[in-house]
Amino acid sequence: MTDAALVVVAAADLWFTFWYPELTWETALTALGVLALAARRRFPLAVFALTLPTAYFIGESAAPLIALYTLAVASHRRWLLAVCSLVLAACTIWPIGSGPEALFADSWWLASIAYALAPSAAAAFLGQFVQVRRELSARLAEITEAREHEQLMATQKVLAEERAQLAREMHDVVSHQVSLIAVRAGALQVSTADPEAKEAAGTIRRLSVRTLDELRHMVNVLRAGGGGPTDLAPQPTLAQLGDLVGASGIEAELHVADLPDLDPPKERAIYRTVQESLTNVRKHAPGARADVVLARTGDGITVAVTNTAPTRAAVPLPSSRHGLLGLHQRAALLGGTLTWDPTPDGGWRTVLTLPV
Repeated sequence: MTDAALVVVAAADLWFTFWYPELTWETALTALGVLALAARRRFPLAVFALTLPTAYFIGESAAPLIALYTLAVASHRRWLLAVCSLVLAACTIWPIGSGPEALFADSWWLASIAYALAPSAAAAFLGQFVQVRRELSARLAEITEAREHEQLMATQKVLAEERAQLAREMHDVVSHQVSLIAVRAGALQVSTADPEAKEAAGTIRRLSVRTLDELRHMVNVLRAGGGGPTDLAPQPTLAQLGDLVGASGIEAELHVADLPDLDPPKERAIYRTVQESLTNVRKHAPGARADVVLARTGDGITVAVTNTAPTRAAVPLPSSRHGLLGLHQRAALLGGTLTWDPTPDGGWRTVLTLPV
């Protein structure tokens, strides 16, 4: 659009200043120079040369100034721009069909040269100004991108340090304490004669060993520092729900209907929901029994964990109170819902619904 507008401006300048009804070689050369402006961005030097006859025949004109400006924007050779400016000024003031003595015969020849140099120099300086401005803008964009990249690298470094520190804390503190729990539970299982205490100690020991295994893999993930994909094995599946319910340490039953094949993220969401629900029953409803039901409902799968009212007072235990919120976010990411509310008999019910 801009090139077309400049061609129109140069053509109008040529028409009102020089154009004659009859076709001569002078008019043909000037018209060629105007039409050549359409290719000024691809061949700036050649187009400038084609517009010089326009300046020679009619003096000050738009076409050669536009071509010189385009050449100044595209070229970094200052000497070439200086030569082109002088050539354009010479074409503008050189008398047609006369020698150099005709130019200097006028007492105002110095002013004529100055007036001829001013437009060409202005076009060259303006083009160089635009060129420098574009280069500075590009350089500023590069600097901004480099600073953003540097900031990102600094952020990743801080995150890596925090991950490493968290991994050390989990390994040195949490793993150590869970190991002690497993050892004490194993010793109690061997030394006690009470069947209920022996079963409870065995359950504690199995859960402690499983927790240590998961902690080990979590520490490996944290120490990886985001350097690449790290397996979170062992990944829980629906096939392990029976073992999870059986080792929950409470009276619980699992009811699984015929289910379609699910992708691993949905299976993990179901497993973690049942795991968190049974943990909450064990912590907040001592003596209660629980029912875990997996069923197909329409186009989705429903997982309901319902427990009865507790039979004895709960022992206060530390809790972050983020378990159900985390499961709710996991369900939302999979396009499902998670709800929880009390039951009329004093128990609790957690329901996870996922689309098939």
